[in-house]
Amino acid sequence: MQEWLARALADVRPDGIRLAPAVSTRDGNWLCGGWSATRWVPGREPDRAEPSTWVEIVEAGRAFHRAVADLARPDCLEARADSWAVADRIAWGERPLRLRPPADRCRLRLQAALEPLSRPQVVHGDLSSNVLFAPGLDPAVIDISPYWRPPEYAEGVVLADALTWYGAPASLLDVAGAPVAAVARGLLFRIATASERAAGGAVELDEQGRRYALAAAAIGL
Repeated sequence: MQEWLARALADVRPDGIRLAPAVSTRDGNWLCGGWSATRWVPGREPDRAEPSTWVEIVEAGRAFHRAVADLARPDCLEARADSWAVADRIAWGERPLRLRPPADRCRLRLQAALEPLSRPQVVHGDLSSNVLFAPGLDPAVIDISPYWRPPEYAEGVVLADALTWYGAPASLLDVAGAPVAAVARGLLFRIATASERAAGGAVELDEQGRRYALAAAAIGL
């Protein structure tokens, strides 16, 4: 995956954002001990308590997705088996999800709101904590988590995070120009991720489930 990312993004010339170029080891490998590296780029994390921050993150994501719209689907995506990759497949109905109430009731409400989005392409599925800002510079998009999905899905994940963890108002969807169906899909992804990680003992699902249910209710689901 890291080798594909490094090579694919080397030829991308984005407009309106910055990308951190990948750095190989001295012997030309893109991984060392399971870790990869990119060059440092100036910037800092924004104030996510401000609703306008989420709009800026969504806009940075859109610039990234325009820049990579012509990339072919990488074969290495199929080999991913981490919790986030499994949760992504669950969110798109490619694998089943079984939850305890009330998380399962939330899942059913979200699934009822799903509608087709645009065509799939390479997207960054974890933008919420991976856009940096610096005065006088374009936003920097870092730590790319690639998926083959519609770009609106990536935006939906961002807004799902804003609603669930940062108290963002439901009106943020209209301001950002994101459909409810995209946010519903994003919430499904986050619920599925929590479920997968709870199965491994990494998180406690009930509290997260309550938060996701409140986020779904906030957007009328």
